[in-house]
Amino acid sequence: MKFKALLSILAFIFLSCKHNAEPIPKFEHDVNSGPTPWTSSDFEIEEEDFTFAIISDLNGGERPGVYNTAVSQLNRLDPTFVLSVGDLIDGGTEDTLQLAREWDSFDERTSKLNMPFFYLGGNHDLTNPVMREFWKKRFGPRYYHFVYEDVLFLMIDSEDYEEKRMLEIYEARAKALKIIAGELKGVYEDSEYYQMVERSLGGMGNGQLEYFKAVLKKYPKPRWTFILMHKPLWMREGNKGLGPLEKLLSDRSYTAINGHFHSFSHRKRLGRNYTILGTTGGSQHKNDSLSFDHVTLIRMAEEPVLTHLRMDGILDETGSVPSN
Repeated sequence: MKFKALLSILAFIFLSCKHNAEPIPKFEHDVNSGPTPWTSSDFEIEEEDFTFAIISDLNGGERPGVYNTAVSQLNRLDPTFVLSVGDLIDGGTEDTLQLAREWDSFDERTSKLNMPFFYLGGNHDLTNPVMREFWKKRFGPRYYHFVYEDVLFLMIDSEDYEEKRMLEIYEARAKALKIIAGELKGVYEDSEYYQMVERSLGGMGNGQLEYFKAVLKKYPKPRWTFILMHKPLWMREGNKGLGPLEKLLSDRSYTAINGHFHSFSHRKRLGRNYTILGTTGGSQHKNDSLSFDHVTLIRMAEEPVLTHLRMDGILDETGSVPSN
């Protein structure tokens, strides 16, 4: 009883002190009369938002050191988490030892981030059935969703083909690469691979579509929905594209983001924002002013505010691009 009484006394003293203590002013100054050298003293009490970041292609001809720098810059920007839109390794092989080396390299660099990172595969990451199985063992599902602060994220696999079709694409790609290397006669633009719609626009299988149908049914009214994918499935006609999912999204607010083309672009589609990101270390197109390295910051306020930051403009305290 004595112990309980003592706790009661201490709690009373603490609450009394807290009640009587002077509140810490949010804004202090010594300009007591006349005009003020600021526009307003009305500050936002608490921001009910969060910021996350997105990196784009760092492969398809990775340039050494760029992604390392992006990691340093992201740590300075301090988003809540970082998302990707694929092409994280060079890939394109069935050599599991080589795949392990490439993923170990990427993961080691990514481990330096001070916040969570969300994986998403591109054509370089999911080129053939062997790579698809490697992904499954290392990262789990190729497509998935998550919800953060009542914001829904749909992480879509744009390399979602039946195994037979995946092998056809893989074999056609191998021949096309030999044409480019001069090992086979021919013109790349005339190759079977170049003519395949999957090469540039990808594909989504019925199983994945049904999965996301169920997700949308489970979360009918989130604050916002983000759709991330590597290839622009929204450009592909028919059931293998994004069209069927877009119909299900017609009554909600959403933003679609992809990579793959290594050149930045933005457009309005169906009244929503569709953005194709540039690069975060991948090869760049000569004489293309929209082929640049950047990271994207999205502040999720009442509506998302997208800010694309060119990496050559994110500087440290010395005015230099931070090195890692």
